Amino acid sequence: MPSRLRSAQWYAGSDRNAYIHRAWMRRGLPRDAFSGRPHIAIANTASDLTPCNAHLDEVARSVRDGVHEAGGIPLNLPVISLGETQVRPTAMLWRNMAAMAIEEMLRANPIDGVVLLGGCDKTIPALLMAAASVGLPAVVVPGGPMLTGSFRGRPLGCGTDVWRLSEEVRAGTMTEQEFTGSESSMIRSRGHCNTMGTASTMGLLAEALGMVVPGLAGTPAPDSRLLEGAHTTGKLAVELVHEQRTPATVITAASFRNAIVTLAATGGSTNAVVHLLALAGRLGVGLNLDDFDRIGAEVPLLVDLLPSGRFLMDDFHRAGGLRAVLREVRDLLDTTAITVNGKRLVDGLDEAPIWDHEVIRTRQAPLRHDAGIAILRGNLAPGGAIIKPAAATPALMTHRGRAVVFDSIEDLHARIDDPDLRVDADSVLVLRGCGPKGYPGMPEVANMPLPRKLLEQGVRDMVRVCDGRMSGTAYGTVVLHVAPEAAAGGPLALVRDGDLIHLDVPGRTLTLEVDAAELAARTPAEAAVSAYATPRRGWERLYVDHVMQADTGADLDFLVGASGSEVSRESH
Repeated sequence: MPSRLRSAQWYAGSDRNAYIHRAWMRRGLPRDAFSGRPHIAIANTASDLTPCNAHLDEVARSVRDGVHEAGGIPLNLPVISLGETQVRPTAMLWRNMAAMAIEEMLRANPIDGVVLLGGCDKTIPALLMAAASVGLPAVVVPGGPMLTGSFRGRPLGCGTDVWRLSEEVRAGTMTEQEFTGSESSMIRSRGHCNTMGTASTMGLLAEALGMVVPGLAGTPAPDSRLLEGAHTTGKLAVELVHEQRTPATVITAASFRNAIVTLAATGGSTNAVVHLLALAGRLGVGLNLDDFDRIGAEVPLLVDLLPSGRFLMDDFHRAGGLRAVLREVRDLLDTTAITVNGKRLVDGLDEAPIWDHEVIRTRQAPLRHDAGIAILRGNLAPGGAIIKPAAATPALMTHRGRAVVFDSIEDLHARIDDPDLRVDADSVLVLRGCGPKGYPGMPEVANMPLPRKLLEQGVRDMVRVCDGRMSGTAYGTVVLHVAPEAAAGGPLALVRDGDLIHLDVPGRTLTLEVDAAELAARTPAEAAVSAYATPRRGWERLYVDHVMQADTGADLDFLVGASGSEVSRESH
């Protein structure tokens, strides 16, 4: 162990302060708990209001057993939990708050290391950002995906099939009774979404970054092997303290390269872009938006999962999981990157075969040859925008159409099904006021519903442009994360109905075909400006005043950079 554990700053000695710290913790702990045994916090995002994380108390018990076995003192630490499906207006509004609160609790308490338990979309990013900032030895246990549900003999992908089925109702090809009848079948078990949405993506990327015991990410939540892996992780946490292996020693520029390769090869969520950028900002690693295109553009898509394919996460785990994918793209990985166990990420990949070549394709027979996130720039997105080609319609990758503009989410909901809406299949739907500052929180609304009258004509995809995000479970030809956002003075605020917009994904451009002089003379639409968020107090006020744009990760400006694990000033 280190010559002096961090927790000893609270517990060592015979003065009054040390007495108080020890005495208040003597509720079953033995005397030797305070003399050389590392104290390991279990940062637990379990909550009944975060349904995807509700099982993490059971996972925490296995972590606790592992910490005990290795000679450590496990300490349950409930932390802020964000339920993607429950909180309004969007869980992303509180990712930074959760990260800040977790960071402060880790710093303020007498702990030497931490095990991070997360699952639902924003919990793993928030936990990683916090751990990176506080600088204590840390390791992640992803909560895992749910098992596949089925309805009328057909498997259901949670999230993706919600979007699909709801559009069929609006198109008149499915009744509302049939739609609601699938509700109890959608969520079959504990765990997060079973598609390659944001939750699954961030669990896998945490492993690709080196912060998960290799082979554990993607294990279904009900699978007993998750508890086995949690036990192993608890033991490892004690070793991490001994080795002083902190996030900064594990997550390097090489790790981010591997995460971007993994994101492309698995067809992962576009939301990973803002989370990885924010994490890099906390660590001081020079990651930027163009790196996602430079590194990931030509990486093949190997995983045939919804929303980009056919299968679901328990199929992925059965087929060999992340390690099998990494084996196929090993030549694209940075072999210097290590994991929390001190070994290289690429070590042992020879023992990771593909067991089902329908679910995980070989490098020689990919689903797509160029699966990475594409970064678009132009006069409509000078700070950049992103699109996920693997989830889009190939015929729309180059498209020119006239804008149909919605000034807010409320405006979209009020007019999208208006039979008099001047829109056709070639139109480009534009939704603004949905960026980090505008709504606030950058909600998942970019995959806006198509007009009912076009759905009834058989249209199932259109080009859509937005300064917000979309669910990782969503699909379609959607340009999102447009930066700067409209509320921050971006050109999206100046678009008018009928303007021509040219999308050229192969050329990586997004262009508003309006003369520069005319554009300079325009002012933002009053309806859009009046809808921007103007909070007067609390977290929303702090957030709007300090949040950065999507192209840098939408973190708060004063949270960028790690601050280390110094102890807060004593108050006794």
